[in-house]
Amino acid sequence: MGARSEQVRAPAAWLTDVERARAARFVHEADRRAFVAAHLLVRLSAAACLDADPATLTLLQYCEIHGEGHGRPYLKEFPDLGVSLSHTRGYVAAAAGPGKVGIDAERVPPGAFDTALAAQIAAPTSVTDNTELIRLWARKEALIKRGELSLDTVRTPIVWDAHHVLEWQEPPDVVVVAVTDVKAERVGGQGLEPSS
Repeated sequence: MGARSEQVRAPAAWLTDVERARAARFVHEADRRAFVAAHLLVRLSAAACLDADPATLTLLQYCEIHGEGHGRPYLKEFPDLGVSLSHTRGYVAAAAGPGKVGIDAERVPPGAFDTALAAQIAAPTSVTDNTELIRLWARKEALIKRGELSLDTVRTPIVWDAHHVLEWQEPPDVVVVAVTDVKAERVGGQGLEPSS
């Protein structure tokens, strides 16, 4: 699922205390709204996958270094269901499904080709514009969220045929990539306001 932040119509009461505390730390209101919307959207996505009530789903994260609220997300009630979320200012995306899932939403920067990012991720020379570059970065970020890459190994060449990749662009400048273990499709859902 993907939507503009304001299209996610779900109550903030679904958030855990840890999620609320993290949201409160954002300096910019637009970033706080995107964080909250992404955390609600992943519940809507998982609920659609499970045919469950999203209000009954508890999203948790834990990282050995940073503690609660960080690390790969999972559902307390369905820890074996793969879930992933992403937010960029004004747009959010979420994925749920069997096995490992990873999703990333990124804004394409205007202007000249970002040679520094291209070098950082070892983009092939066939990648020549920022949209292609950000699509490649989003693919690799989705693999990081699946636990297959890290920022230290992001330069690793990837065999994409071994993955199911779903991509879309949200005008004017957002690229979204989901990488899953099974073929995925983009869906709308209850709790999302239709696009205008």
